[in-house]
Amino acid sequence: MTRALVITNPAAARTDARAVGAIRDTLHAGGWTVEVQATAKPGDARRFAREARERGVDVLVSYGGDGTAMQVAGGVVGSDIPLGIVPGGTGNLLAGNLRLPSGPAAAARVILRGKPKSLDLGEVERSDGAHYFAVCSGAGFDARLMANTPGVSKRRWKMGAYVARALAALPGVRNAVHRVTVDGTVYERRAAMVLIANCGELIPPFLRLHNDIAPDDGWLDVMALDADGALESVLAFWELVRGSANGSGVARRRVWFARGRSVAVETVDGGPRQVQLDGEVAGVTPFAARLLPGALSVLVDAAKVPLPRRSATHV
Repeated sequence: MTRALVITNPAAARTDARAVGAIRDTLHAGGWTVEVQATAKPGDARRFAREARERGVDVLVSYGGDGTAMQVAGGVVGSDIPLGIVPGGTGNLLAGNLRLPSGPAAAARVILRGKPKSLDLGEVERSDGAHYFAVCSGAGFDARLMANTPGVSKRRWKMGAYVARALAALPGVRNAVHRVTVDGTVYERRAAMVLIANCGELIPPFLRLHNDIAPDDGWLDVMALDADGALESVLAFWELVRGSANGSGVARRRVWFARGRSVAVETVDGGPRQVQLDGEVAGVTPFAARLLPGALSVLVDAAKVPLPRRSATHV
């Protein structure tokens, strides 16, 4: 009989008794035994997952946001224990990239019948140890936005809280010179934001960074967005949207791309900038990420998630 541990984050998830009950009851109906543990403080999700791994649990289920999923993943990286994801946070970008349902019961049904898919992860070493991201890490505007959006707004408005905060913050967006080292090659870019992406979609399924980015392609993709003030920010975002809609051949002046398997980001001027890993603020620049190919197994509906593999060229 399959043994599952459901790890919930009440601070991030739309956690109520009915939602948790729907997940548990759906898995029970599939013949699984289910245990539920709720986090109370930072680090609990990783600890729960690590302890479950030691006990021989068959499947881990994360109910919360992207940050919760990565905390759970941190306890099983490199193992063959699959992760089931029930989206319940603010952005739910990993679930969106994997086309997982938003409803707790529907997501649990995917976990029951799903097939394990090996995904790459990015690993960032900080003073408190290794942290992971499955969607993206970033320095600059995006990290500041996530740090300054109140938790109560995120719980009430979800992604809308970030959009409202971003619009209000546009006049204060400023470039800084970043030294970006990709597989040993050094670039200097003026940018308001530097992203290191493992997934292609920033707003699934509407906004892609690049047409051929996939979370199982063996690469980290780097994007730098050149923007100063509200007008330049709007123009840079429009250039990104045009490229997303029309393909890789669109000429770009304000958006720069590179790819590699190890990426380091330093701020040359303007002082350190905040860093986020899948929506969780994790210190300031400098930081470095390295690729962990196939490090995480996630249960997906293979019929709905054709994860494309890209060609060897990347414009």
